[in-house]
Amino acid sequence: MDPAQPLPVVLVVDDEVRSQDAMRRTLDEDFVVLTASGADQARIHLERQEVSVILCDQRMPGLSGVAFLKEVRERWPDTVRIVISGYTDSEDIIAGINDAGIYQYILKPWIPQHLLGTVRNAAEARTLQRDMSRLDLELRTSTSVLRWRAEHKLDRARATFDFDRIERLPGSPMDAVCALAGRIARVDLSVLIQGESGTGKELLARAMHYASPRAAGAFVVENCAALTDTLLESELFGHKRGAFTGAFEDHVGLFQRAHGGTIFLDEIGETSPAFQLRLLRVLQEGEVRPVGATRVVPVDVRVIAATHRDLEQRVRDGLFREDLYYRIACVTFTVPPLRERSGDIGPIARRLLAEIGPALGRGAVRLGDDALAALLAYPWPGNIRELRNEISRAVALGEGEEMTAAAFSSRVLQGQAGRSVQAQAQALPSSGTLAERLDAVEAMLLRETLLRHRWNKTRAALELGLSRVGLRGKMKRFGLED
Repeated sequence: MDPAQPLPVVLVVDDEVRSQDAMRRTLDEDFVVLTASGADQARIHLERQEVSVILCDQRMPGLSGVAFLKEVRERWPDTVRIVISGYTDSEDIIAGINDAGIYQYILKPWIPQHLLGTVRNAAEARTLQRDMSRLDLELRTSTSVLRWRAEHKLDRARATFDFDRIERLPGSPMDAVCALAGRIARVDLSVLIQGESGTGKELLARAMHYASPRAAGAFVVENCAALTDTLLESELFGHKRGAFTGAFEDHVGLFQRAHGGTIFLDEIGETSPAFQLRLLRVLQEGEVRPVGATRVVPVDVRVIAATHRDLEQRVRDGLFREDLYYRIACVTFTVPPLRERSGDIGPIARRLLAEIGPALGRGAVRLGDDALAALLAYPWPGNIRELRNEISRAVALGEGEEMTAAAFSSRVLQGQAGRSVQAQAQALPSSGTLAERLDAVEAMLLRETLLRHRWNKTRAALELGLSRVGLRGKMKRFGLED
């Protein structure tokens, strides 16, 4: 018993005083024990205070125990009712169960520990029952509050994943993509999103989900390239216990979890023809059959698929089913790579800094002009995913409130240097003396080498075959002193 809580009250109803005393001695350490010699005295106790458990003898003068407990059931239904009897009359037992709703039927002579354990369980059952009743009442009375909370969370999700939160400058190629996606989001059609890896296809799919009538449902994601056919079928469609080695329990698939919502199938172009056939059946029939199951489960799911492949070409090559392609590609979007929307690099980088800086304990970090120039010069073959990784690395290794180009990896700086060389080469003079033109080429190569080595003069001199003194002389000659 919880020492902070008042002791439960137990009422013993028995016409024999010795039985009353024996039960009192057994129970009085854990309970407040009241006694009564018959139904009349018991009613007085019940009317005056709350009784958790009543122990009633079956054979008493006047009203029998079962008859009295039937009355208790009607007037004080929360009180747990126990019958004690020295007779094993089956009719009494049946009547006690059916009419009085007794919790337990204890035979005399009873064992003290058994009696104490039974009453403890009865009192705990009554407490749990009252708690559940109170929770049910609270849930019924707080439906409006729960509804408000759910709507509030949905509004926050919509704001977080709104199309306007996809960072871009006005006039970006993403404007047309987001505008079309916003219109299609409201129509319950399957969508195929194409684009290189790391361009933000999942972010676009999530924005479509929260702009759709299915926004209150789940948005679940599966990368089809990450799993074998067997595991992919299990993840998407579920499985029954024992369906295959290692299936120790039933597993609900993502299609069932997404019922009423959206499922995002990333890299669908990597799936095998065998899996494509099973997926096609699910989309056609609107039902899944978990692996090892005999029954199908209906599902109502919107499918948004994504791929970095040219699916039309894979259809022509016989690597992707034509019927599945037309099933998932009711509407097709293409997300442009980052190199084709370089104007968006600045806003995306600043957004990433605002997220990553506090997460890594750096607080607010500004993007320096030289850092932005380096980011703009690099082609970003890994797109936004690569940009995020580079920003994370630079935040972790950098210092101060401003991010400079020095914090970037050599890969990014070499990309910047390559762009610089190309730009400088185009700007080389096409006229002048041979000596002047050679000097321009030498200055360009010197600057490119210094930039690639982050102005580390020792490394630059070593690559150029110069001494540090010779390098400094050339730097001074060409105005490259730091």
